[in-house]
Amino acid sequence: MPRIYFDNAATTALDPEVLAAMMPYLTEKFGNPSSIYSYGRETKIAIEGARKSVAKILGCKPAEIFFTSGGTESSNTAIQAAVHDLGCANIITSPIEHHATLHTVEQLAESGKVSLNFVRLLGSGHIDLDHLAELLQEIPGKTLVTLMHANNEIGNLLDVEKVASICKEYDAVFHSDMVQTIGHYPINLSSFPVHFVSAAGHKFHGPKGVGVLYINEDVRIKPLLTGGAQERNMRAGTENLYGIVGFAKALEIAAAHYEQESKKIATLKYYMRDRIKECFPHAVCNGDIDGRSLYTVLNVAFPKTEKTDMLLFNLDIAGICVSGGSACSSGASSVSHVMQALHNGHAAEIVPVRFSFSKQNTKEEVDVVIEKLKGLL
Repeated sequence: MPRIYFDNAATTALDPEVLAAMMPYLTEKFGNPSSIYSYGRETKIAIEGARKSVAKILGCKPAEIFFTSGGTESSNTAIQAAVHDLGCANIITSPIEHHATLHTVEQLAESGKVSLNFVRLLGSGHIDLDHLAELLQEIPGKTLVTLMHANNEIGNLLDVEKVASICKEYDAVFHSDMVQTIGHYPINLSSFPVHFVSAAGHKFHGPKGVGVLYINEDVRIKPLLTGGAQERNMRAGTENLYGIVGFAKALEIAAAHYEQESKKIATLKYYMRDRIKECFPHAVCNGDIDGRSLYTVLNVAFPKTEKTDMLLFNLDIAGICVSGGSACSSGASSVSHVMQALHNGHAAEIVPVRFSFSKQNTKEEVDVVIEKLKGLL
């Protein structure tokens, strides 16, 4: 029986068109982009072409796009630069950020380089924007606000335009982790004041190991990696040529088919939501499922019982790939920090299961998973 993959928020399968675009740069077009001869020139042209393509889709300038190894590097670079280069002595974030953000800001706070404040969550799991404004009003000195556009576990969407407006009012630096939204929504970075944005190619059927850091043209920072002049002196190291080409191609495909694919995926999500409500009345959805929420993510909390305790393990044995939270911490035995923040000390009483969908999933797969859940529970 073929496996069913419902963990697309962790990573997605490489699109065959993306692989085809990458293949020449894995074979005959292998030159170092820093070399001046023909092999180098053609690969340099490919990278700059990819940069222009990405910038056009994201509504910004090519000079504002820097290619990285992924979302973690992009977020780390932005946060460290805000503190060391832009003079931010304070950081405001939320307790449900990705660990690429949380661990970075906690480390900076522990070292005494910044003061760290957490914005409150509403009952729905959304950020309390009134509290954000209160914190910015109370905290003296330059502040970095780092909040993700969409939560990778529960799918809640942040009103980034509103946050950007609040940050502008209080002269704060704004970084947004858009790893779960770039490649999934039309995003125009020039339409609201954001300083840094992170993205990763493997979340929208591109290759792993490549991402983007958007740096607003008005921001001047020092490179995180030194030792070469690549990425306009901002990121030393020979470029991930085929990854960069693949990132741009995947984003191009995602943008071209957004209307059709987003409707299809959203239909699957809500079909599964309805089937779960019908078959498992004691299960509840985490996050703002009927409001501002990713169309790709459905997080369900099953009451903790002997049967649900090994649910993820038993689904895996049945060939069904889902997760209990972030793939970056899937080896951890403790309850997800997102669930702890959301359930106020009652997280140990539930078993959360994140189902996340892509264009490659089908209604028939949902039905198979529901039947398997019925058998297990």
